[in-house]
Amino acid sequence: MKKHLSTAETIALFQKYVVANYNRYPVSLVRGEGSLIWDAEGKRYIDFFPGWGCNLLGHSPSRIVKAVQEQVAELIHVPNTWYMEAQGLLAKELSERSGFGGQCFFCNSGAEANETAIKLARLHGQGKRYKIITMEGGFHGRTMGAVSATAQPKYHQSFQPMLPGFTFVPFGNLDAVKNAIDAETSAILVEPIQGEGGIRIPPQDYLSGLRKVADQHNLLLMFDEVQAGMGRTGQWFGYQNFGVTPDVMTLAKSLAGGMAMGAVVARAEVGATLKPGMHACTFGGNPVAARAALAYIETIEQEQLLQRAITIGSHFKERFSRLQKKCSLIRDVRILGCMIGIELDREGTTVVQQCLDRHLLVNCTQGNVIRLLPALNLHDKQLEEGCQILEDVLQSLSKQG
Repeated sequence: MKKHLSTAETIALFQKYVVANYNRYPVSLVRGEGSLIWDAEGKRYIDFFPGWGCNLLGHSPSRIVKAVQEQVAELIHVPNTWYMEAQGLLAKELSERSGFGGQCFFCNSGAEANETAIKLARLHGQGKRYKIITMEGGFHGRTMGAVSATAQPKYHQSFQPMLPGFTFVPFGNLDAVKNAIDAETSAILVEPIQGEGGIRIPPQDYLSGLRKVADQHNLLLMFDEVQAGMGRTGQWFGYQNFGVTPDVMTLAKSLAGGMAMGAVVARAEVGATLKPGMHACTFGGNPVAARAALAYIETIEQEQLLQRAITIGSHFKERFSRLQKKCSLIRDVRILGCMIGIELDREGTTVVQQCLDRHLLVNCTQGNVIRLLPALNLHDKQLEEGCQILEDVLQSLSKQG
């Protein structure tokens, strides 16, 4: 087995050579397999938040490893001035699953995908309409356009002025959207299920209501599926839980099973407004990432993991809704497939740390929501073991008051 630096040695490297713009736990992770991951000292962890949601098949899934190995031995990168078989095949797979037959643009991340959507909205406005309505509590990325679209003041601090043209309204409030539309509005951008915002699920008729409003006012309806998409909710895309389709959707995170990749899928007439020279991405849709994404889709379907997402989500729902009745610190349990949020009556950092101490990796968002995005191929034994650790931590803290 490969010998790794100790955790202390790796931390020393970071302290000297890496920009300290992330809060990091003092753990150096070196190897993963499915929902298990090991640190440099050989300690084993169960990962309920693999890769910040990018590893929806867990760590190093075999089909993706094989696809990447075969592709890098054949062709790693060519520019988008040439045709690439894998990119074309992937676009076909995404289009056929979208429900609206869109065409694809490929990039490297969710923020880049949302930047592309913002440009499509401006093109749709034809120089006269440029405003985009987005939702409070939403999150669309950290580039200047994407962070300007993110209606959370904490992400705007120190970077003013923001890109103009974004109007913020409460999530789930259809009347607020209607009232915000003016002669310069070109689009609505919304996450079907807010992820970073605390796993917030809208009323059942909200997205279909947005569809009607967009059609009435000739607005683009754009869904940010960066976190919810690619099977996490038990449907290929989160909006498919609500019986509605967008004009544009953005994808990233789990799209290529842990490899860096983003995509925009747009109705053909919308995508056609983007002419050569208007927009580009050097590495977007490269053969390696595209092959990984094709292997990801194949794995989901051959192992019937959309249904598994629903099964795992139901287990969490039953278990933590039952715990809520006897555990005063749990305010709410919000779950759709493998998007899981447990809202607490207090800051969640202690829960995250105590879970880490017991070798379970979880995340806290919005200060008090324990966010879990487990892999769809999470084994029953690891599901039980991880849930028991989290349950024990929550009960212990609840008893302490």
